[in-house]
Amino acid sequence: MKKNLQIWTAIVFVLFLFPVIIQFIPEESKISNSKIVKENALIVYASNIVEEEKPEPEPEPEVIEVQDATAGKVLLYNTHSTEAYRPITKAVDGKIAVDQHQTENVVKMSDKLKSLLEINGVETDMLKKQVPYTRAYKDIRPFVQKQLAENEYDLIIDIHRDSAGPDATTITHEGERYAKVAFVLGQNNPSYKKNEAIANRFKSEMEKRIPGIMRNVISKGGAGVDGKYNQDLHPNLVLMELGGVGNSEEELNRTLIVISEVIVEMLANDESEKK
Repeated sequence: MKKNLQIWTAIVFVLFLFPVIIQFIPEESKISNSKIVKENALIVYASNIVEEEKPEPEPEPEVIEVQDATAGKVLLYNTHSTEAYRPITKAVDGKIAVDQHQTENVVKMSDKLKSLLEINGVETDMLKKQVPYTRAYKDIRPFVQKQLAENEYDLIIDIHRDSAGPDATTITHEGERYAKVAFVLGQNNPSYKKNEAIANRFKSEMEKRIPGIMRNVISKGGAGVDGKYNQDLHPNLVLMELGGVGNSEEELNRTLIVISEVIVEMLANDESEKK
């Protein structure tokens, strides 16, 4: 009994002295403990909040440099629009010898040249008119006149296919076969010399790239021939014989690339001389 009384006396004494003792505890300890509790509370609170994601900045648009178009403008047309190449027509419809074709013909070669020129920045027009073969130069003339009256051109090419065989119209250069090219000039044209100058210039540039690719610059006049070939309509109008009946599409395509390169360079040089 006495022992129990001592225990209770000690408990009461401690409880009596606790408010007095707490006053002597340093303030920093109280503040520190309080700060820890608050910080813990903030950390717990923040962990329950989903921070709003900031949108990523949009990438800057890519700047594409566009090359300036080559000065000059070209017109392509085909007086004899149905002239065809036997290897091409044979591959299409199986006929061994077809010199004239309604779809697989020289017009497709002009289309390819147009695409090559435009890729290199040369503005190019195509005049597509099919006229009777026997009086073709006379019948196509008004269409060419109208085109030239409405537009200004630096070079006009009337593209044909020669009737000569592959032995005369093909050359091998560095292991690759090319269709040869010839120019025909009408001697009865009053501006014959001007047309001859542009044809010879064209020939020279072609030969620089592929020696032997040019057959010749052929002059025709007098009885039995047209004698003008509508070249009197423009001093820079040339009649081009692109390959012959026996040239393949691959041979023609290689030559068209060379022709396009020459045209681009000629027009660029003409523009430089003007400045």
